[in-house]
Amino acid sequence: MSDDRGKKEKGSKRVLILGGSGFLGNAIYKELCNYYNTYGTYCSARRSFEDNQQFLKYDMQEDDIVQLLEKIRPDVIISALRGSFAAQIQAHQHMVEYLTKNNCALFFISSANVFDAYSKFPSYEDDKTLSESVYGRLKIKIENMLLRLPKSKMAILRVPMVFGNTSPRIRDIKKQIWKNEPIEVFPNLVINVTNDDRLTQQIHYLINRNKRGIFHLGSKDLVHHEDFIKEVVERIGSFNPIFKRVYTTNQERYLAVLPRKNLLPKNLRISYQEIIDHHLVV
Repeated sequence: MSDDRGKKEKGSKRVLILGGSGFLGNAIYKELCNYYNTYGTYCSARRSFEDNQQFLKYDMQEDDIVQLLEKIRPDVIISALRGSFAAQIQAHQHMVEYLTKNNCALFFISSANVFDAYSKFPSYEDDKTLSESVYGRLKIKIENMLLRLPKSKMAILRVPMVFGNTSPRIRDIKKQIWKNEPIEVFPNLVINVTNDDRLTQQIHYLINRNKRGIFHLGSKDLVHHEDFIKEVVERIGSFNPIFKRVYTTNQERYLAVLPRKNLLPKNLRISYQEIIDHHLVV
């Protein structure tokens, strides 16, 4: 009884993070758990999640998402699922059916890759999606399901490359440095970036203010992929890494998501230089 009271005092909103054991999902959980009654899912057994009563086992390929939703009855679902594309599509189809019948909203973490077939400009919220990659096409398929819902029930969060001290990208770069393996850089690719700290704060703000619609959650400015990675490597330490320069085109191409209409408050925006200077403490 006292447990339930404590949860209600913490915040009456119930938030369920699908993929709560992954890098991004777990960062979101840590940001939200002190403010809302927050639950997460994990797939493969890990003691830290098994022992946490706020985490539930959920295997996309075997378990029914609707049973989980009916058990938790969330006000907000955050989808940070990874894994089988077919299983992701089916899980989101079932979620959409659940959303039509229940008072609940879905925050879907999408990707800048929904625009990877366009290369001449950065992309904005209302731009038409088109992708050449299977990953981008998966995200578009799920986005299109959500766009058929009433706006009050969904938020699409398009995210560029995510960095951060414990991010898979930084871990891979460190591994390549230690093993003296080449680090791939794309000299002609213009990107924006984000990190787990700022992204989770932005998601917290959107939930807290009941924001809905399409949001582009990347740095407010652009940088060449090669320049960014080289600066990141300098922060990691004094090494002489091998850089493998990959040219996919002779022209500059863009893979960047910038906001035009759904602007966040200034204190929640970030520059790529801030990510390097303050958020990659190594």
